[in-house]
Amino acid sequence: MQKEIEIKLLPEEIGQEEVLKKNLSAALRIDSARIKGYKILKRSIDARSRQVVYRLMVRVYIDEPFLTDIYHFNYQNVRDKKAVLIVGAGPAGLFAALQCIENGLKPIVLERGKDVKQRRRDLAAINKEGLVNTESNYCYGEGGAGTYSDGKLYTRSNKRGDINKVLETFVQHGATEDILVDARPHIGTNKLPHIITAIRETILNAGGEVRFDQKMTDLLVEFGKVKGVVVNGEESIAADAVILATGHSARDVYELLNDKHILVEAKPFALGVRIEHPQAIIDAAQYHCDIRSEFLPPAYYSLVEQVGSRGVFSFCMCPGGIIAPCATYENEIVVNGWSPSKRNNPFANSGTVVQITLDDVPGDDPLRMMHFQAEIEKKAFVLGGGNLVAPGQRMVDFVEKRVSLDLPKNSYLPGTRSAMLDDTLPAFVAESLRGALPHFGRKIKGYYTNEAILVGVESRSSSPVRIPRDKETLQHPQVAGLFPCAEGAGYAGGIVSAAIDGVNCANAVLKFL
Repeated sequence: MQKEIEIKLLPEEIGQEEVLKKNLSAALRIDSARIKGYKILKRSIDARSRQVVYRLMVRVYIDEPFLTDIYHFNYQNVRDKKAVLIVGAGPAGLFAALQCIENGLKPIVLERGKDVKQRRRDLAAINKEGLVNTESNYCYGEGGAGTYSDGKLYTRSNKRGDINKVLETFVQHGATEDILVDARPHIGTNKLPHIITAIRETILNAGGEVRFDQKMTDLLVEFGKVKGVVVNGEESIAADAVILATGHSARDVYELLNDKHILVEAKPFALGVRIEHPQAIIDAAQYHCDIRSEFLPPAYYSLVEQVGSRGVFSFCMCPGGIIAPCATYENEIVVNGWSPSKRNNPFANSGTVVQITLDDVPGDDPLRMMHFQAEIEKKAFVLGGGNLVAPGQRMVDFVEKRVSLDLPKNSYLPGTRSAMLDDTLPAFVAESLRGALPHFGRKIKGYYTNEAILVGVESRSSSPVRIPRDKETLQHPQVAGLFPCAEGAGYAGGIVSAAIDGVNCANAVLKFL
């Protein structure tokens, strides 16, 4: 017999099997000897009262053997099978490749950037010298933006596909099994490169291909059908199906499609800043304590406020994290955040952004939102003074419209420079933030403080362009065999949802071919 039951444990009791079994037997009112095994289905922290507890949903095996649920992956040899081109080696591209292999198709993954090992050198140059390699950076390269942006696996995409299969795939390639049960699963930027490398090896061992330094410079189309791509302006690679998984920062891809009169559309996105606090402030507020218990992880928050007609919200919150420079072109500033697996840095940061609608940027140009985004990023670069130094302002100073005399210590490695963020943010964005931040301070004690810094700009929350596709076939309405995929096409927002969309596109390719 199996039963599912929720129990509560104190933080210091997590990991103590005898305590867990005792609680289970008490909750079920049975002798503990009858419990032959258990499986934790979900684990979350409940900090609503002063006594913080873990809530566990557990499947208990009573008087019957415990059976482990195992996902089976059919990574067959596809070396001589029909080829599918996958442009981009981010989560969408890699999971599309794995699904192609399961479907008996040969994936050829084309990535403009470098592998994770080579990519580290370019990230070091960005952090230490403010030098951007436009083909290898925090956004471009093996694993895409997800590799070096934390590894958050939380998603609400329950109806889009099999979330558990995505998580099991990560576990199969080296992630801890904690991600299968945690309410907000997280891998960590320090561990993701090894996992991404393992996924590449699976693709190669099955006869697929992963090619680096292969930038798509043209899409070959004849009579409304895909015929392949051109890479690096010289080599043509033929294929009847192309999965376009190039991410939300590949502006050249949007320009290429637009120049070839392949339909793209302007899309709303969000724009704002990255806000960083000392982690101790967030811990004290969320856990109702002066000092966080050693048995609790750094605290998380999620905030939203309606200011007039605009939504202001936090996203990509990084407890114990770091603010990173994520520009993909020279002379621009883009910031993002990430955390290592232990989340043991002294700061907590989060993107805090304002909705930008199509009416805010009037016109008929389908790339106008992208150009608007780029202009803001260039203004931020000028305001920072160069070398990827970012403009910053203390929180209360920003709300009260005064220049900060100095800036608090923070995690952004290229450095910050005191500036009026109004000089880079559109007025309606700045005013929306001003309206929201004091309200956030009422929701989280200590949040509204001059110990917090606002760093500009957080502008890549999602794609400013959508590449349309048919809801059933997932193909572009004008080009048979072209499958716009995931975040760069406007159909995902994060690692898991991008991976799911990659799987869905690979399955759609199988039906097409």
